Amino acid sequence: MGPMLKVGLTGGIGAGKSEVSRLLASHGAVIIDSDRIAREVVEPGTPGLAAVVAEFGPGVLAADGSLDRPRLGAVVFADKERLAALNAIVHPLVRQRSAELEAAASADAAAVVVHDVPLLVENGLMPLYDVVVVVDAPDATRLSRLTEVRGMTPEEARARMAAQAGREQRLAAADVVIDNDGSLADLERRVDEVWADLWRRARERSQG
Repeated sequence: MGPMLKVGLTGGIGAGKSEVSRLLASHGAVIIDSDRIAREVVEPGTPGLAAVVAEFGPGVLAADGSLDRPRLGAVVFADKERLAALNAIVHPLVRQRSAELEAAASADAAAVVVHDVPLLVENGLMPLYDVVVVVDAPDATRLSRLTEVRGMTPEEARARMAAQAGREQRLAAADVVIDNDGSLADLERRVDEVWADLWRRARERSQG
C-alpha cells in the first residue's frame, strides 16, 4: 500500500455532497461511495444477490430478476433481526469492495481517496479518515433544494433533515468545510481550493 490520503466526505441532505463528489472525481480523486457499492454487490448475477435470496426467499426479486428493494425494505424495516441478517450479508461485501478500490488507488505515488459517507458524523466515523470534509449550506437553502429540486413536501424535507445530525454537530467534526450556499461557479472555485489542499497533503505523505 502506497501512501494515500483518506478523506471522509459528508454533508446533510440537500447540502450538495453529490455535486462536490462529482467535482472531486473530475480533479482525479478516487471516489468510494458506500451507498452505490451496496447496490452493486447485490446486482443480478452476484454472489451477494444469491445470498440475499437464500436468506429471504425468491419473493424479494422483481420480475426481471433484480432485487425488489421496496419489498425487501418492507421486510427488514419492520424487524431488527431481519435487518441484521441483511446487513451481515451486505456490509462485509461493501467493506471488501471498498478495500479493493483503495488498494488499486494506493498503487499511485500520491492518491486522494474520498469516501462518500452520508452518516459519517451520526455514526462517529471521523477517526477512520485523515481529513473530514463537510459540505455545508444553511437549513433554509437545503429545505428549498429538497422541495424545489427533489420534489419533497416541506414536511418530508424537514423530517429527513431532522433525522440527521444538526448543522453545528457536523461543522464541529469538519477539518475542511465547503460552503455551498452560492452558485455552481462559487462551488467549483471552492472545490478547486480544497482539491489543491488535499493534493498537497497527499504529496507530503508520499514524500514523508
